[in-house]
Amino acid sequence: MSARTEKASPILVRKSYERQESTSPRMGRRAMSSLSASNLNYVRQYSSDNPETTPPTSPTTYRRSTSREENVFSRLTSATTSIRDSRPHAGIITPHASRSSQRAVLACTHIAQGHAKAVLSIYATDDLLFSASKDRTVKVWDLVRGQEIQSLGGHPNNVNCVRYCEAQRTCFSVSSSFIKVWDIRENPAKCTKTLSSAGMTTPGTTLNHAQTRTLQMPPGETLITDVAISTSTNILYSAAGNIVRIWDLRKHSAVGKLSGGHQAAVMCLAVDSTSPGQDVVATGSKDHYIKVFDINSTNTGLVNPRLNLEPPHYDGIQSLALYGDLLFSGSRDMCIKKWDLAKGEHVQSLNNAHRDWVCALCFTPGGQIVLSGCRGGMIKMWSTETCQPIGELRAHASPINAITTNTNHIFTASNDCTIGLWRVSTSYDVSPELSDAS
Repeated sequence: MSARTEKASPILVRKSYERQESTSPRMGRRAMSSLSASNLNYVRQYSSDNPETTPPTSPTTYRRSTSREENVFSRLTSATTSIRDSRPHAGIITPHASRSSQRAVLACTHIAQGHAKAVLSIYATDDLLFSASKDRTVKVWDLVRGQEIQSLGGHPNNVNCVRYCEAQRTCFSVSSSFIKVWDIRENPAKCTKTLSSAGMTTPGTTLNHAQTRTLQMPPGETLITDVAISTSTNILYSAAGNIVRIWDLRKHSAVGKLSGGHQAAVMCLAVDSTSPGQDVVATGSKDHYIKVFDINSTNTGLVNPRLNLEPPHYDGIQSLALYGDLLFSGSRDMCIKKWDLAKGEHVQSLNNAHRDWVCALCFTPGGQIVLSGCRGGMIKMWSTETCQPIGELRAHASPINAITTNTNHIFTASNDCTIGLWRVSTSYDVSPELSDAS
């Protein structure tokens, strides 16, 4: 009789196979539990009492943002992200073939991409573009070469506002309750001063350079919502709560306040120089009111308003545009108002100018047109003189947070992480500086 060949037990085979080829669901659950626990402390840092902060990313959003199948843009640029905060990558300005109708007033010529989160504020000269984002950076773009040349980091939270003083070659970035002053003549740019909402000035930077956000402000400090610069008087104006501080840019020191009794936070500022050494400053607040102040280099300290504009909006003021004696205001009530500051009078209301909050206003060079942008992604153009609509189009699929111009382009900043560069169509002879023929 031949010997029988012994076979391994089927049970042992299954056990061996499972050990080699599969991962226990229990181990997977442990790994996910560990990930959730690591995020728990971050979630606890978020305070729901502060409506201006951005809540932490949800686990679903995290998985979606790191998915190789879904996040095509991240894959193409080989950008790396972290759970707590996206790490922005170098940006580039690319030509864009506009799909707008030939009858459209505006045509998109380029798109600036590079921010990892919503773009909240922009400022442009003829050569440079500055953009501030929820990714906690300010990017400096070379408009001639069409690329990012610097990224200014180290901000504690969202960068709510960015401004630039050409005379001093100085950039100002606003995050949380601080204003960082940057000398961009160096590369990388150097933070030379840090200003606080309480009126303090410290040399260099005192802000958190950690990878995580700082969601709580120091005691005595308040969220800074907007800043405006006057090159005529070398003054910086900063709004925090219902207080607007006056800063001497030559000394980087607080020298006064705009008082006048706003009953809620000042959300936006507009400044224009009426003559050398003389500024007109408009403040728009959540209390629905707009106040106007006259400032010169000798009347700093406590400055009372010259005008308290009536009638007020039906909701908070989100945007202001000032050109000489003309002021336009945009509100959460979806209305745009025109004001004559020489007479202190309300001129006209454009009710239901947009179907959502009017978040951005800006004049074109020369002041013939006022541009408006809303949370619905629409941009509209209005005649400054008659307030008649000139044209409109959907510029972004997400909210428009800011609009600015230089002599060649209109720029729009959006929650879709991009900046649109636009020109006025040649068929509309409304602003020769911005036409395609230039």
